[in-house]
Amino acid sequence: MRILILGGDGYLGWATAMRFSNRGHEVHAIDNYLRRTAHWEAGTDSLTPILGSLPERAEAWRAVTGFEIGVTEGDLTDWDVLEAVCREFEPEAIVHYGEMPSAPYSMIDREHAAFTQVNNVIGTLNVLWAMRDITPDAHLVKLGTMGEYGTPNIDIEEGFIEINHKGRSDVLPYPKKPGSMYHLSKVHDSHNIEFACRIWGLRATDLNQGVVYGIETEETVLDPLLATRFDYDEVFGTALNRFCVQAVIGHPLTVYGKGGQTRGYLNIVDTLQCVELATLNPAESGEFRVFNQFTEQFSVVELAYHVQQAGRDYGIEVEVDHTHNPRVELEEHYYNAKHTKLLDLGLKPHLLSETLIESMFAAIERHKDRVIPDHIMPATEWRPPARETSPA
Repeated sequence: MRILILGGDGYLGWATAMRFSNRGHEVHAIDNYLRRTAHWEAGTDSLTPILGSLPERAEAWRAVTGFEIGVTEGDLTDWDVLEAVCREFEPEAIVHYGEMPSAPYSMIDREHAAFTQVNNVIGTLNVLWAMRDITPDAHLVKLGTMGEYGTPNIDIEEGFIEINHKGRSDVLPYPKKPGSMYHLSKVHDSHNIEFACRIWGLRATDLNQGVVYGIETEETVLDPLLATRFDYDEVFGTALNRFCVQAVIGHPLTVYGKGGQTRGYLNIVDTLQCVELATLNPAESGEFRVFNQFTEQFSVVELAYHVQQAGRDYGIEVEVDHTHNPRVELEEHYYNAKHTKLLDLGLKPHLLSETLIESMFAAIERHKDRVIPDHIMPATEWRPPARETSPA
């Protein structure tokens, strides 16, 4: 297949580009280096060293494997860039990671919130119009997030729910209650994609992904030059990745508040597996599918204790620390999300209990001199600053 990867320089995008290329597909990747720019502005960086540009990474991939990955350096909000790529490459599948992916980043201030919404929503709108006018038979595989749902006090279905109301019933999109400006942008994306499928007859799969962890894939281990990025800072680092880095460098694990916040999790190798399954088993014309993409559910404190135990097995002492929660969220809640559709397609999960944490420790150990400890603790607050009151 001809597969276009949007956000091909990122943690998941680069790993996905290599995965499809390694399996004989024709792959083209677009990226505007948003993540690199955000890190440069904040004074942070990927734990794993990565090459200086997407063309350099594609050249390294060709040198190691003999396979090609086409590259465009450009922004999805720039219509001319996206139009040219779609006309020239004529993708049969479009895997869309090309968004700003951080809840804390979107809550820093007004500018970051506005940038997040414009970048994510307008970029995805451009993708939908390109599909409508240039590649109407292409299948969109869009990375969504379980964070769209929030934490309702009922079971979370896969995208849709049957509603019975005053004697009538219908199957409707599952209600959304996102917890950040970033997650709101993903909700807007989902609504726009559903509309495009219903009105224009496009085909799309929305992958509502849980929290990803992991540092190595089948392709990244072929050569150090093929490493994907790995973030651990408070803005871009996901919980388990951050915990494992903290464990290796002797930093207490940063459990926000009580730690009862429960979410779905999956290993990076399962993300690649899920995206591949969705791509090779496309939606029908006019169909908007939603898959909940995770393999296990954990509370944050459960994750911390898993890392603590893995540390003992690895030979290091790990301290668990409950720290101030900068977010506005329930810290104790019901959480039961369905996730059967990808299993039905053939997903074979890699579970956390399969010594995956220990393998991450070894990879982190090799690069622990690159850790910038000053950017681990949470600094971005969801709540507005307290207002000063005038004396009576």
